[in-house]
Amino acid sequence: MASGPALRLNRGATVWLTGLSGAGKSTLAGTVAELVGGGTEVEVLDGDEIRRTISSDLGFSRQDRDAQGRRVGFIAELLTRHRVLTLVPVIAPYAETRDAVRERHERNGSAFLEVYVSTPLGECARRDPKGLYAKAASGEITGLTGYDDVYEQPEHPDLRLDTTELDAGPSAERIVDLLLERGVLEYVESPVLTGSEYRDR
Repeated sequence: MASGPALRLNRGATVWLTGLSGAGKSTLAGTVAELVGGGTEVEVLDGDEIRRTISSDLGFSRQDRDAQGRRVGFIAELLTRHRVLTLVPVIAPYAETRDAVRERHERNGSAFLEVYVSTPLGECARRDPKGLYAKAASGEITGLTGYDDVYEQPEHPDLRLDTTELDAGPSAERIVDLLLERGVLEYVESPVLTGSEYRDR
């Protein structure tokens, strides 16, 4: 009995999902991980978790945000080099930071794909999953990326997605399609098992 084609990882790759808070980056990363899971080595690097741990010494100045992005990029490239599909839903607001991370990958022969989750500010503020926009509007916090602090949009992303136009499922499928197109993933036929092979298992 055949179970149909399955996704196979040919090589590691970093998929960096950049965009404003509330754009849908983490949801997309989780959905991609579910789509390609099973036998595929996949890891999601959560920016908030990294800030609570290895980047607990960093604040939110331009210098610290740049350092955070480069640290995450270092971890991502290391995982990618060891044949892991690494999904990075991290804002990384500065083009210089993202370019440095891409260059590090290229120097080491590691695949790097930049996905710009371009959901508009108004929709991100409406969703406000962390309550950050409400706090910024009330003056409780300042320096919120894209609201009262800079966000440098990617000029030439490998893929652009607006989650007001596509739900998480179809958006994640477009990321998988990109990985297939770049040869990171491929479809392979699952083995056909006979009745005796099922019993042996």
